[in-house]
Amino acid sequence: MNYYEVNFDGLVGPTHNYAGLSYGNVASKANASRYSNPKQAALQGLDKMKALSQLGIHQGVLAPNARPDLKTLRSLGFCGSDEEVISKAAKAEPQLLKACYSASSMWTANAATVSPSSDTQDRKVHFTPANLNNKLHRAIEADTTGRILQAVFNHDAYFSHHAPLPQHSLFGDEGAANHTRLTDAYGHAGLAVFVYGEDANSTIRPKKFPARQTLQASQAIARGHQLNSDRCLFVQQNPNVIDQGVFHNDVIAIGNENVFLFHEQAFYEQANAVHAIRQSYTGSRPLHLIEVSDADVSVEEAVKSYIFNSQLVSLPSGGMALIAPSECQQVNSVETYLSALKSASNPVNEIVYLDVKQSMQNGGGPACLRLRVTLSEEELAASNQSCLLTDDLYGKLGAWIEKHYRDRLCEQDLADPKLLQESYAALDELTKILSLGSVYDFQLI
Repeated sequence: MNYYEVNFDGLVGPTHNYAGLSYGNVASKANASRYSNPKQAALQGLDKMKALSQLGIHQGVLAPNARPDLKTLRSLGFCGSDEEVISKAAKAEPQLLKACYSASSMWTANAATVSPSSDTQDRKVHFTPANLNNKLHRAIEADTTGRILQAVFNHDAYFSHHAPLPQHSLFGDEGAANHTRLTDAYGHAGLAVFVYGEDANSTIRPKKFPARQTLQASQAIARGHQLNSDRCLFVQQNPNVIDQGVFHNDVIAIGNENVFLFHEQAFYEQANAVHAIRQSYTGSRPLHLIEVSDADVSVEEAVKSYIFNSQLVSLPSGGMALIAPSECQQVNSVETYLSALKSASNPVNEIVYLDVKQSMQNGGGPACLRLRVTLSEEELAASNQSCLLTDDLYGKLGAWIEKHYRDRLCEQDLADPKLLQESYAALDELTKILSLGSVYDFQLI
């Protein structure tokens, strides 16, 4: 039976804005308070999905969370009609309002950790929504994200859905952005590499920015997903690069099948980490561990270009393509490195540059926008077919975006009750396009 890695990209929500909410994310802070263009952001994301589909790669769509999150605002003491809640929050706690308007669920690399059936003891695909408890604007996503995942992967015989880990700093979990799977083929058992930023029992941690993924969270997910312990590896991220803006592992490393591309400063005690990865990999195809030297690409250049937040995908025609943000072409050392990479002796033989600038300015590259889900033919057929990208769905979603999205949004617009009405109307229509049923709080009232 054939197995595929399916990229489920998050649609950018109608309230996409630059609020600068993500401390430790350099781009997010640098572009705070600038005008955003939600329509352009959503269309850029949709075009990225189309480009992957045209390469012959299976592509899916995940709906965004509903914003503003009135449930959270009401739980914090704001009462009255929906419009009154927005008005009161805008006057009394504008920072809370910004958090409840955030469109950050677009970055579905943080939506969940996913383990394929070829790795799990019960032979089901396992999903655990990330609790994202390091940032308020993301910590409020988990419940809705879980409902969306259950609406997309909705067959109990094939899929197992877990609750998010407890909302406590001991179990800080940022999802697949800190999880890489190395294998010689998608349908074969793989090595699950969990990268964490902090261990509660160790003093090795960043000094400036927070470590968002804990060892304890990664271990809990591995247990819950029924992974074999001898096929799990827990590696600590270098705390020094976290302090340079590498808030997730996928900002400094990326893997696909038997290729792992990473910066020479990616991991704590890197030589030992690389040795452990090499020793733990058991695939029949050789493992390509590609270490990028600081002389070729500095950490600062990696963060500026998001070279490692590219998507590394296997092409049906053979070899692999790196789907990189167009910003990589604007940093000479990065473009030079990628040109050499595709000519070197490794499976990466194509570089595709895409424009996702609206996402990049908020701190998310191509890899942030997608959740990788390895599925067999049967599992793919058991998934919600309305969420798989086709030419027809691409056209419908494009028309939906053109109909509902603003092309200019700033912080002051968040106090406008019309934005709430526009957003909810758009998302209510989207759930029908994607056959999701009622997944939003405003639909469940």
